[in-house]
Amino acid sequence: MEQRAFGRTGREISEIGLGTWQLGGDWGEVRDAEAFAVLDAAAESGVTLFDSADVYGDGRSERRIAAWRKANPGWRGTVITKMGRRVEQVPSNYVAANFRTWLDRSRANLEVDTLDLVQLHCPPSAVYGDDAVFEALDALVDDGTIAGYGVSVEREAEALEAIARPGVQSVQIILNAFRLKPLDRVLPAAREAGTAILARVPLASGLLSGRYDEDTTFAPDDHRTFNRDGAAFDQGETFSGVDFAEGVAAAREFAALVGDLAPEGTTSAQAALAWLVSRPGVTAAIPGARSAAQARANASAADVVLPDTFQAGVEAIYDRHFRAVIHPKW
Repeated sequence: MEQRAFGRTGREISEIGLGTWQLGGDWGEVRDAEAFAVLDAAAESGVTLFDSADVYGDGRSERRIAAWRKANPGWRGTVITKMGRRVEQVPSNYVAANFRTWLDRSRANLEVDTLDLVQLHCPPSAVYGDDAVFEALDALVDDGTIAGYGVSVEREAEALEAIARPGVQSVQIILNAFRLKPLDRVLPAAREAGTAILARVPLASGLLSGRYDEDTTFAPDDHRTFNRDGAAFDQGETFSGVDFAEGVAAAREFAALVGDLAPEGTTSAQAALAWLVSRPGVTAAIPGARSAAQARANASAADVVLPDTFQAGVEAIYDRHFRAVIHPKW
């Protein structure tokens, strides 16, 4: 597994990380033993980046990571978390006193004095222009509460504004074969600034695995059931905002592209991840996993080498199915 510079933090992280939303909730129930097996498999496969948030299972994801690290003291990786989604999403809630409260809770959950890196969790757009927010974050770095900070964003404009902030070490943004807009401006800007880019929702909530058809259903407590229209949070977080049936059709075309161009035996999910981490400016992709086998398969995508012609195929699928609808929104 290739280890890449994590922006300007001085750390290195694996090009394939592990997103732990699934280990907290909102994707159906995962038991402790299953969660620990996923973390074991990821670490054994060379993953050195775990991505969490204080709202994943109301802290369950963070607490499970802490328990796993206690049992695996030899793992020398980076755990990042996020804050800001525990309150009404108005700019006035993004203030130093709340940051302290949220971070103290995450430090307790993760059982650390200093958090490796904390990202603002898709805050209101106005937050990115508020100097006081970033001064407060700088103060938290200075006093040792956090080692660094970044942002998780919904939109290109937010990413570009964050990249222009010198203290922002990382930008986490939805980027996958069904969401190509960040390739246009965000990745070049991040490369110039030395900002890490973490590609989240890299498999379009599982669509790019090729395992779903038009009749596939999900558990009632799975966000792929309850958030398709954006009722709970930004619609773009679920299937990257694409219509499910359209996404299934596009996933079939993607699978055919994989069959034509990828090395024999490569799955759609592995090809999607391999393509993603080969994009200039992407530091790491952070797929989630609900089983140890899935975690291992995701990590093995780091070994897949795709031909240059694969990019043209990805763009053609995107142009046919999504560009007109998805590109203007985010």
